[in-house]
Amino acid sequence: MTSREDFRGSVDGLKQRKSSLSPPQVVSETKQVIKRQAVRVANQAHEHETLLNKITYLLGVLGFGTFCFLLGSRPQDIPFLYCLFFIVVAPLRWIYYRFKKWHYYLLDFCYYANAIFITMLLFYPNNERLFMVCFSFSEGPLAWALIVWRCSLVFNSFDKIVSVLIHLLPGTVFFIIRWWDPTTFSHHSNEVVGPWPAWPVVNNQAAQWVWLFSVPLLVYCIWQALYFLIVEGLRRQRLLRDPEVMTSYRELKRKAERANNIWWRLSGMMGAEKRVYMYAIIQAIFTVATLAFTVPLFQSYWLHTWFEIFKLSATVWNGGNYIFEVMPRQAVAKKMKKTTNRSASDEYGRSNGGPSDVKETKTSFSEKANALQKEPICTHCRKASVEDVTESLPVLEG
Repeated sequence: MTSREDFRGSVDGLKQRKSSLSPPQVVSETKQVIKRQAVRVANQAHEHETLLNKITYLLGVLGFGTFCFLLGSRPQDIPFLYCLFFIVVAPLRWIYYRFKKWHYYLLDFCYYANAIFITMLLFYPNNERLFMVCFSFSEGPLAWALIVWRCSLVFNSFDKIVSVLIHLLPGTVFFIIRWWDPTTFSHHSNEVVGPWPAWPVVNNQAAQWVWLFSVPLLVYCIWQALYFLIVEGLRRQRLLRDPEVMTSYRELKRKAERANNIWWRLSGMMGAEKRVYMYAIIQAIFTVATLAFTVPLFQSYWLHTWFEIFKLSATVWNGGNYIFEVMPRQAVAKKMKKTTNRSASDEYGRSNGGPSDVKETKTSFSEKANALQKEPICTHCRKASVEDVTESLPVLEG
């Protein structure tokens, strides 16, 4: 029976039982059916992993090439392309993360900031003050998250591409709006704004610091308060009941404890039970520093241009490291696992040993394979990184 027939049979069986089930039971049964089908789909995808990687790589390269073409030929369309991208990707990522029990990552700052960006672009495109707040977030915490967490642009991984674009695209969008006229995308006349045409025109230094630093920092504090209210308050018991459900701080704590580095010891200064608050303090320091850097970016076209190049170059470089360093280890690990299963099966057929002997052999090989396959993951966006940066800077942002 195919998976489609299995799914149809499960649904038909559920319909027959609906009359005798209460609404909560119906919801629970429906979730179980969907979960079983998702597992079957995942197993089938694993069997065709090589083909899917090739297709993803093809679509990734073509998509990135199309984006570069539009960036040069029709930059005025890039903000709308970004809005379409996020509106489509956000629900898909929620479905995927919900299945993996990673859905609390969607409460992190990068999604909060992207929601503000979409609101500004679609409903308040000419609001100069809101634009400056968005500019600060996109070129502050989100931009530096790309660099600090060593996010990798790898075209054969849909999840990695999405994670990079969620952090990279907003900066590109607000670079376009900042340095080109928002209507015609041609430079302003020099008589209006001087030698460096830009929108909006804000010559008051105090106003720049207010809307690029002070107000964004206040908005960030609101997010941090809401995050603690939900994760450490309203949903705390739910998280305690299920240790498999991941949050940014839970993942960060696990990785820092394993590394036993200076950040693990620093986070314990207030006691083991207060580590999450120490992480929040470290994250706040990171946010203050990156927001302050957006002021000179807002003032200098050339500095902003070089920063955009630097961000893209960093993600491409990390992608190359991932392809040439991490992927070969993964290939060796997968080959070892296949060899393990084949050897264990042959040994079981030749010898009189019980299943425990085979299990022991499998475990021995599997441990080696898993050791090779392990790779650092950005605790914020589940983005694979080149190295475990939590050993150097455990800051979750973007």
